[in-house]
Amino acid sequence: MNKKLEQLEQFKLNDKNPVYSTTNTGVSLSEDANSLKAGPRGPTLLEDFVLREKITHFDHERIPERIVHARGSGAHGYFLSYKDHSKLTKADFLSKQDKKTPVFIRISTVQGPRGSADTVRDVHGFAVKFYTDEGNYDLVGNNIPVFFVQDASSFPDFVHAVKMEPQNEMPTGASAHDTFYDFCGLKPETAHTVLWVMSDRGIPLSLRHQQGFGVHTYRFINAEGKSTFVKLHWKPLSGACSLLWDEAQKIAGKDCDYHRRRFWEDIEAGDYPQWELGAQILDEDLQKKFDFDILDPTKLVPEELTPVIPLGRMVIDRNPDNFFAETEQVAFCVSHVVPGIDFSNDPLLQGRIFSYLDTQLLRLGGPNFNEIPINRPVCPFANNQRDGIHRMTINRGGASYFPNSIDKGYPILKAPSANKGGFKPYPENISGVKSYDRSETFEDHFSQATMFWNSMSQHEKNHIIGAYSFELSKCVRPEIRSRFVNNILVNIDSVLAEKVAKNLGVKIEPTSNKPTKKVMVKPSPALSQTNLLSGDIVSRRISVIIEKGVNYDDVMKFKDDMEKRGAMIMLVSTSLAPVECCGGEILTPKGTIIGNPSIFFDAIYVPLSTDETTKILSDDGNFLHYILEGFKHLKTIAFGGSVSVIKELLRLPQDHGLLLGNGYKDITEQFFYSLAHHRVWERESKVTKIPA
Repeated sequence: MNKKLEQLEQFKLNDKNPVYSTTNTGVSLSEDANSLKAGPRGPTLLEDFVLREKITHFDHERIPERIVHARGSGAHGYFLSYKDHSKLTKADFLSKQDKKTPVFIRISTVQGPRGSADTVRDVHGFAVKFYTDEGNYDLVGNNIPVFFVQDASSFPDFVHAVKMEPQNEMPTGASAHDTFYDFCGLKPETAHTVLWVMSDRGIPLSLRHQQGFGVHTYRFINAEGKSTFVKLHWKPLSGACSLLWDEAQKIAGKDCDYHRRRFWEDIEAGDYPQWELGAQILDEDLQKKFDFDILDPTKLVPEELTPVIPLGRMVIDRNPDNFFAETEQVAFCVSHVVPGIDFSNDPLLQGRIFSYLDTQLLRLGGPNFNEIPINRPVCPFANNQRDGIHRMTINRGGASYFPNSIDKGYPILKAPSANKGGFKPYPENISGVKSYDRSETFEDHFSQATMFWNSMSQHEKNHIIGAYSFELSKCVRPEIRSRFVNNILVNIDSVLAEKVAKNLGVKIEPTSNKPTKKVMVKPSPALSQTNLLSGDIVSRRISVIIEKGVNYDDVMKFKDDMEKRGAMIMLVSTSLAPVECCGGEILTPKGTIIGNPSIFFDAIYVPLSTDETTKILSDDGNFLHYILEGFKHLKTIAFGGSVSVIKELLRLPQDHGLLLGNGYKDITEQFFYSLAHHRVWERESKVTKIPA
């Protein structure tokens, strides 16, 4: 059993037990639908304590939402260490092979409020709380390995710029507006991260199909006290891939909870999302070869310079019982570290150490937020902190100070040791002149942005051009568009700048600002999502279209085949009414073409069927749009029957992802191959005229 889940059980209340409804003080109720009045049509009486308690509690149900990362989804799971990593760190959860540690993960968007859509273009927060035997460790990162600003002093400015504009509270959940690009056009250090957001990384296919990064450089400290700088990575075992922009926008309108729903349903179905935790080891000799500073959070360390060493695997296997109590009240703090893990002098990280704790004090009502069940450690905890709002612990004893003799000195301090000792920060030798100066090693803002651009495949570059063109077209002030193109894009890549400028009607000025520092960096293949696919179709969603006259055996054999390969199948029809097959069998659809459009699926299969089926489908405009839209979104589509819909009616050009056959046997292997490659990218240049 998961230690954290065992602990949470004592806080859970089964609403069916006790049987009778009561007040919060345990008084049984005889009425809960009518207030106490002076006669049936008389005034409500102030003495109605049942009404007052119910209304008062309702009025106080909401807590302040997070300023950023308000929209998020969470779940429980565990982390399994691959082996004993004690030569690298004395952190207990990495101390031996197969050591199992409970975790809680929360993945979020950044800009929008709690009610915003899942599939907006945004950075995605990726936070994991490890409930270790030595206390809670929070790895609080993003799905992008770099950040917008280099120093925490600029963080409030960045957030103010990207958030909804103050005069009209628009746009919701989007960076496509004047204040964001005004800020970024004047602050070149944002160039690298904005480029990542404009790439496909900003619109992941699902929560399980994105990487996670610690962003900052941290220290690992081993039993001998040796410190090693590390960068931490989460690799999704489902592979990393994304939505298309048109698809993301349509999903936001038809199911704003799409990512949350898909994550929840995968876990409920036993198809557990998994990530591999890895570390890049940044020893001193290696650092000397870098032309960037590892303390600069706008820089990454290319995997070609130092590989990611696998440390262990995280499995997310249980949904919360109550969203508010767990996902909303979970408090991640960068300052939550355990012995064996310590901070670097990254100036953004240093500010986050303060900011995250300060945020929880406001959001969760005071200093006792770690006593909320989801935040409590699974190991024993004790100190001399007392009282405060929402205090849960009942402390016994006469002394609440250190040192003391009354309680025999308890709680006593634990001396640092090679393992299972008290926390001791790394004894870094520090000297310097007090100043506001920023290191000269932080001055190169464009070399890695250019590296990222050059690492993209052609279709990924096309998407970036389209994203910048869309976002900047939303800026009302023409000078903001012009400045961003001439100050930022020109210094990343001339082709990128020229194509975006053309789409916006912006003139590239010969006096564009040139960067003070820039070096040539080789492309990094590890940055392109074309190289990050899993090679399988596990968790992929396939729509199987059924209508009267469909072949039962073809449907079921295709379904069985794909499910054995890990895919999820939904039978979709024009209505939810039972469908009579050509042999008299009955199939029950789980969704409709209208309610479950092609944008909710990764692939489509139209099974072997009769002429009657073909006639029904050919006359249905919603079905034809379904196929056209799936084709436009570069999805794998197979017709085991009704091929005349493609050949004679829609006349779509056949490619390796548009498969025609006589039953599932003719298309199965090619269907698998095409779907495992995520999209039919060579189709993209041919679908601009598709009316869908």
